[in-house]
Amino acid sequence: MDDSRAEYGNRRIRLTVAYDGTAYHGWQIQPGKATIEETLNVALSDLFEEPVKVLGLSRTDAGVHALGNIAVFDAGGRIPADKVCYALNARLPGDIRVRRSEEVPAGWHPRKVPCVKTYRYRICNARTENPLTGRYSYFFHEPLDIGRMRAGAAYLVGEHDFAAFCAAGAQNVGTVRRIDGIAVVGAGDIGDDIGTGDLGVEDPSRVGRVQTVRGHVTGETGTHSTGVFGADGAAAARPASESISITVWGNGFLYNMVRIIAGTLIAVGSGAKEPQWVGEVLASRDRRQAGPTAPAKGLTLVGVVFDRAQTGLP
Repeated sequence: MDDSRAEYGNRRIRLTVAYDGTAYHGWQIQPGKATIEETLNVALSDLFEEPVKVLGLSRTDAGVHALGNIAVFDAGGRIPADKVCYALNARLPGDIRVRRSEEVPAGWHPRKVPCVKTYRYRICNARTENPLTGRYSYFFHEPLDIGRMRAGAAYLVGEHDFAAFCAAGAQNVGTVRRIDGIAVVGAGDIGDDIGTGDLGVEDPSRVGRVQTVRGHVTGETGTHSTGVFGADGAAAARPASESISITVWGNGFLYNMVRIIAGTLIAVGSGAKEPQWVGEVLASRDRRQAGPTAPAKGLTLVGVVFDRAQTGLP
């Protein structure tokens, strides 16, 4: 699609898209396979009666879900931009829904505007799997210590080279990224309902309701942790939980990065590794040193917050 001006019409429309990724081979078009991108293209082309192609922000992997992925497309027609979502949903399968549609300036590109993305990884930590959450969480039956997971996560906050948390062989333009915060939350904890925000666009500052405070990692000079702390500064003990979520927000993520973070923190939570091991993995820049890549079905792109000064919107 020509980003300088609408190739297929005179308007550029932005979509906020939610989907259950179970039946799809990810966002990006793949020949002979069902994808979110192709499904949107077909529905939009039918709606506008002309060829339409979307440009997505996050190209989520096979089996990954989303509450607030972003896509834009160019088309003409007389349908008001804010009504496109309703007309489009009537043409989409039930596991894909456009939650918002709005016109943006011609050439507005979702991958060229600074933003903060929020991902959440869910774990069903119980003796038996919950059939009501099985499509959206990873079942791990060994007990997980949330306090240990929080202590390990603290090492990852900030700007670092995350080469150790990137799938081997992935094509990336550099491996330095910034994680603004990580919240490891169990059911019943304050903030377990850290939610979808407005139409799936997560405001990461809401994670403050988990009583997140800044602390220091032993042996480090910078401020790194986002764990929950007691009055004496020590990590507060939490009871076991059958539902654990790892919410990560930052300016960008490498291929499989959040799933590798989840697999690494699970190793810490299970007692197989010590929390400080996470810092050692990070420093190694070696994917072989990190934990396994957790299954895709536990991961959801919760939403995106764009730099308001550069959105091009009122």
